[in-house]
Amino acid sequence: MRALLRRTGVTRAIFGLKRKTELYLADRKRHNELDRDPEMNISRERLRFLRNKYRGQRCFIMGNGPSLNKTDLTRLKTEYTFILNRGYLLLPKIGTQNKFLVSINRHVMEQFGGEIGADSLRMPKLLSWHGRRHIPLTDNVIYLPAEGRVEFSFDPTLAVFEGATVTFVAMQLAYWMGFQEVVLIGVDHNFITQGEAHKLVKSEGDDPNHFDPNYFGKGVNWQLPSLDQSEQAYHLAKNAFEAAGRRIVDATVGGKLQVFPKVEYESLFK
Repeated sequence: MRALLRRTGVTRAIFGLKRKTELYLADRKRHNELDRDPEMNISRERLRFLRNKYRGQRCFIMGNGPSLNKTDLTRLKTEYTFILNRGYLLLPKIGTQNKFLVSINRHVMEQFGGEIGADSLRMPKLLSWHGRRHIPLTDNVIYLPAEGRVEFSFDPTLAVFEGATVTFVAMQLAYWMGFQEVVLIGVDHNFITQGEAHKLVKSEGDDPNHFDPNYFGKGVNWQLPSLDQSEQAYHLAKNAFEAAGRRIVDATVGGKLQVFPKVEYESLFK
């Protein structure tokens, strides 16, 4: 029995080492490809310029849940704000000053690249490198070396980790930029549409999961969420911020996420 257990342990160790080696080689291949890309090198320089640029400041990360319709977004006019994916639809309400746009999902960028890349959106746009086919590199675009793993990146010039939600990517970027406090709004952490996590589906009508019924309206392809993976990622972000003496708080109206301390939205402006 002991011999069998030893063999089993050795086998697991071998498979574990093999898997780590495969991941390492895949990472090196990807990094070599990125290193040869002149647009990625330009993006890295732009990211380095943003490092700790907003040290000690406050920012808002704006999810796209229906609760935004119960939130006074005019308060964000002069606040540093990360808008995600199609969050730019709300810019007429909140203004464009001090805003960053983040998008990493290739289906979003493929279907809405024309809107995201539009000259009318003049804020910095931090986008997955995979979206370069749909959104060209202009003076306010930064490509991110995004990976699908659940880890927290302290250096987005090397990698950012998707963690199953673009909100997590925005947290990593906020950390890199030096923000002291991150306030979440519109992160409802609740989807009416149910199904297998990450499954690609086509919307058959109005979108009940976001602030606008046309957000992912009829005919749009989108991926079902993984709330469990999102929570794992959020815990990593919480730990990273708190270890640095910073914090993330959740001011989402009626939000169901329980990872971060809750604060009342209106109390933030007193």
